[in-house]
Amino acid sequence: MLQERTALVQTPNVAITVALCFLVAVVEGFDIQAMGVAAPKLAPQFGFDPRQMGWIFSISNIGLVIGASFGGWLADRVGRKPVFIGAVLAFGIFTLLTSLVGTFEALFVVRLCAGLGFGAALPNMMALAAEVSAPEKRASTAAVMFCGMPLGGGSSALLTQLLPPDFDWRILFEVGGVLPLLLAPMIYFLMPETLTKRAPGARRTNVSAALFADGRTPATLLLWLAFLPTLLILYLILNWLPTLVVANGLDRAVAPQASLAFNFASVVGALCFGSLVDRMDTRWPMTFAYVGLIISLVALSASSGLAMTLVLSGAAGFFLLGANYALYGVAATYYPLAVRGTGSGASVAVGRVGSIIGPLLAGVLLGGGTSASGVVQYMVPVAAIAGAAVFGLSFCRRPRE
Repeated sequence: MLQERTALVQTPNVAITVALCFLVAVVEGFDIQAMGVAAPKLAPQFGFDPRQMGWIFSISNIGLVIGASFGGWLADRVGRKPVFIGAVLAFGIFTLLTSLVGTFEALFVVRLCAGLGFGAALPNMMALAAEVSAPEKRASTAAVMFCGMPLGGGSSALLTQLLPPDFDWRILFEVGGVLPLLLAPMIYFLMPETLTKRAPGARRTNVSAALFADGRTPATLLLWLAFLPTLLILYLILNWLPTLVVANGLDRAVAPQASLAFNFASVVGALCFGSLVDRMDTRWPMTFAYVGLIISLVALSASSGLAMTLVLSGAAGFFLLGANYALYGVAATYYPLAVRGTGSGASVAVGRVGSIIGPLLAGVLLGGGTSASGVVQYMVPVAAIAGAAVFGLSFCRRPRE
């Protein structure tokens, strides 16, 4: 009797698949951060006001939520590889088009479409990490893949330091758009498909059943409860950390150093916690990560000197991204192969709602008179909720392979 989905049709070359996903994560991180890096030059050139720039920053995240929701669902039906290639082509093309637009409306549309591509790629990478690696290496495999994102984001900022001071902001989107277009044919020729096509006449599993049937309700809800506050904190820090550093009394010229410390320390954290989760499972490494994040946030809120601020920014990145990318690795394992893309996509989509709320929440708090330290302190109970959810998740049953 044919099953709806079977395991690997061929033994995938794990190293090639992981390397290609890592490179996709690098260019995705580069493209996502490029808008923030380009904004100081782009906004005055076109006369965009802060409200318009707020929408430009937010719309790609909104597209990412939609793309993640449909990308994983579609991959469960037509296969990981075609959806993954389509996602990479989409964010490459629309990132490249960003360099050609000159109106708010056109920029709004291309950033929305780029976000759809960003989102569709993520659940496929999560599913691939679970499907190409041995069970004892899933978290570390996902960590290796996804640590490309902060490397790419940091590279976007570093590129501006290598260019002349009067560089054209468009070059960021030209580089960020061409690289994914070069990767797409490599994925086509080198990456194996990890799922067979659905057997003729096989019954389809709807989204609700994929997420909540067969005892998956607790795992699904706890994954959502972990992802949303984690991404809320992450994107609040990514967008507001330099501003918060300046508000705490440090010079504006050194503020970006805090973001660099946060991004690059997160790579080390992702690799460390990915390895620990593979060795010890999720409960204690992930709980420790969120406890470490809470301590880092409390200390960062009280910090004023440059050296200590950089150390604590790095510590926050180490624990926060370490937990986040390890979570990417284990989330897919709570769903059987046939619905893994749907489950992963739903987790990413719910988490990305947090990525939209986080920056807006910081703006509301600061606009209401909350101090920079107060904004960071507000994140402590949010981190505690995520940590409690991950602790509860460790007791949930995983499906047999």
